Amino acid sequence: MVREINIFFEGDDSLRPGFNAFFKDEIDSARRRGIRFRLLKGGSTEETIKRFMQGLRANPDAFNILLIDSDRPDNDRLIASLKNRSTWDNRIGANVQDDQLHFMVQVMESWFMADKDTLARYYGRGFQANRLRPNPNVEQIPGNDVISGLQAATRNTSQKRYHKTKHAPDLLQRIDPNKVRSAAPNCRRLFATLQSLT
Repeated sequence: MVREINIFFEGDDSLRPGFNAFFKDEIDSARRRGIRFRLLKGGSTEETIKRFMQGLRANPDAFNILLIDSDRPDNDRLIASLKNRSTWDNRIGANVQDDQLHFMVQVMESWFMADKDTLARYYGRGFQANRLRPNPNVEQIPGNDVISGLQAATRNTSQKRYHKTKHAPDLLQRIDPNKVRSAAPNCRRLFATLQSLT
């Protein structure tokens, strides 16, 4: 039985409360079973991979999970591409299972596209939902379109234009994980992994 779950997430520490809220049910389930559940900031993509590798070395008995932006569509080669990166250490990563490697496809903000009602409530008056690309599978929307759409949709709101460090932590705490899982297959895969452990 797993005694500890560590998610190494791409981004800075300001996102931790958002991820805590987003994974609340899985964290609560783990803790009820006596499993330690930690969210560990990684920084940039490359720094997050390095910290994940350090975590594997330092704590091999934990179930360590890497969570990074894919920065491209899911072509069924994301995991293979990850293992070919210069920051991937084959000596440490040789025994890493595919269910330890997860992606926000194509960027973290793609998850926000799955819950436009929450976006509208958060930004309030002046929010222009029609500026967001309509697609029921949010992972198919190019990352640049996600960001530019968010900025255009929020430009005339009291919160001002979307800004990652100012708005993403709050939005992560508010969006509905069930809506995200329905609209983002890779998010659904991550939740299935967590539920299998807890």
